[in-house]
Amino acid sequence: MNERQKSKLLVETCLLAGKIMIENGSEMVRVTDTIDRISINAGAKEARAYVTLTGIIMSASPDMGSQVTAIDKRTFDLEKVSTVNDYSRQFANKKISLGEFYRRLKRIDKDILPFPFWLQLIGAFMVSSTLEIVFRSNYYDFWAAGIVGMLGWFVYSLTDKYTNIRFLNEFIAAICIGFVSIFLIRARIAVSADDLIIGGLMPLVPGVPITNAVRDVLSGNLVSGPSRGIEAIMSACALGFGVSMAIKILG
Repeated sequence: MNERQKSKLLVETCLLAGKIMIENGSEMVRVTDTIDRISINAGAKEARAYVTLTGIIMSASPDMGSQVTAIDKRTFDLEKVSTVNDYSRQFANKKISLGEFYRRLKRIDKDILPFPFWLQLIGAFMVSSTLEIVFRSNYYDFWAAGIVGMLGWFVYSLTDKYTNIRFLNEFIAAICIGFVSIFLIRARIAVSADDLIIGGLMPLVPGVPITNAVRDVLSGNLVSGPSRGIEAIMSACALGFGVSMAIKILG
C-alpha cells in the first residue's frame, strides 16, 4: 500500500468512526478527540478534521483534497460509541491494523444489535414506575405508571417504523400517554394523573441531547452545542404539546 492509498484509508476510517459516534449520541469533543488520536497513531500528524452535528470534513495532508461525510440520522446507542473507542485504543496499541480497524467499523451495525424490543419495554416500565417512588413517593401508582411508560414507548417505536420524523413520533406517543393516564384516573385505577403523565414521559425525555448540548457549549463548540439544544427543546415541545392536546380533548 503506497502513501496515497494509506492516507485515503485513514480518512475513510476516521470519517466512518466519527459518523458512527455522532449518529449514536456522542458529543463533539469525544468525536474530535477520537479522530485526532486515530490520525496521530497512523502517523498523519498533519491531518485536520472539522466536526459538526450534520457532517464531517477531513483531510489527511495539505497536498490532498478533503473528503466529506454527511450525518443523516441521529439516535442513541452508546454501546456503539464505546465500541468505536475500544477499536481506537486497540489500534493505538498496535493490536489491529488500520485496514482491520476499518473493516470492523463497517461491520459494527451487524455485530452490535439493538436490545430486544421486550427488554426495551421492561426498561421503559422500570424508568416510569420507579420515578413514582423515588421522586414522588407515590407507591399506589407504581404499576399504573409503568404500564403508561411501556405504552408510550410502544407507540413511539411503532410510529418510528413508518416515519423518520422523530418529533412527530414523540407527539403521537405523548397524546397516547395523556389519554391513557386520564382514563386510568377516571377508572379509579390510579390517583394522580400528573404523576402518571410525568412518569410515562420519562423514557422519551431528551436527556442525552441536553447533556451533550451543555458539554459541547462548555467545550467551546458553539455550532453543535446550540444545535443539539434546539433539537432537545423541539423534542420537549413535542411531548408537551401532545400531553396538552390529550388534556384539552378529555379534560
